[in-house]
Amino acid sequence: MLNAIKPSELLFKGKDFLQLSDFTQEEILYLLEEAQELKAMQKQGKPHPYLAGKVLGMIFEKSSTRTRVSFEVGMLQLGGHAIFLSSKDIQLGRGESISDTAKVLSRYVDGIMIRTFSHDSVEELAEHATIPVINGLTDLQHPTQVLADLLTILEHKGKLAGLKLCYIGDGYNNMAHSLMEGAVKVGMNISIASPQGYLPDEAITEKAIKVGKQTGSTVTVTNDPLEAIKNADVIVTDVWTSMGQEMETEKRLKDFQGYQVNQELCQYAKEDFIFLHCLPAHRGEEVTAEIIDGPHSVVFDEAENRLHAQKAILKLLLG
Repeated sequence: MLNAIKPSELLFKGKDFLQLSDFTQEEILYLLEEAQELKAMQKQGKPHPYLAGKVLGMIFEKSSTRTRVSFEVGMLQLGGHAIFLSSKDIQLGRGESISDTAKVLSRYVDGIMIRTFSHDSVEELAEHATIPVINGLTDLQHPTQVLADLLTILEHKGKLAGLKLCYIGDGYNNMAHSLMEGAVKVGMNISIASPQGYLPDEAITEKAIKVGKQTGSTVTVTNDPLEAIKNADVIVTDVWTSMGQEMETEKRLKDFQGYQVNQELCQYAKEDFIFLHCLPAHRGEEVTAEIIDGPHSVVFDEAENRLHAQKAILKLLLG
């Protein structure tokens, strides 16, 4: 257990969960401790209906496996209920404004989770909703996944502060951005290696560097995968072509040559490194089967921890 100090003045209830930069180090550590406790309760078969009678509306403009199942199962295990709302089936898909959708859903449900393309859409939804809004993924941020990643690293390494996390691949990517924000908040060092033209968002990078100076973390952005991976405790990658970028597939396959996570590159990391990938993965592209299916990989622990991390978010925001 982290033995995090419970934030007394920073009330979670009613807050939105849009990006990790919105939360203090104490709040993130407390979320992780809640996730650990909820996971332990589930493994022990102890009921934990903290959200009995609560309903989560889930808006999906992007397809999903882990996000949908983990949120739906999480609400069920917490004693509540989740409603799947495809953008094709609700009026949002026929031109109803985001603000009207937010106001209507606020009258029906206790919280909204949205998985969509534009981060601005999530910000607008949160602005007009009177209930908590959770960012299930946008093109810019993926905070629920990274909270699960931090939980997985903590389980396997026993700590977060002082570790080096290396991300290799598309830097202008929701995972790279949220990993930067999450890593520096908890005192981890992070290095990102991306080709020119695919570097992380400058504003997010600058903010992460500023936070890192306060928490003792370093942020390194480079075009050199070897430089980034040296002495890494944790290696992370993601697909080279995300949803909505399919027309760029051939170009990206060429641009990312030399950025594959493979055995040759991983030999420069620490011997006991762990490998993470948010999935789905394209074996033979961003990572070899030898790595993702090998002894260093914890990707399925990581996938499971989406459930426990999100239950912590749901409990604290909706409870």
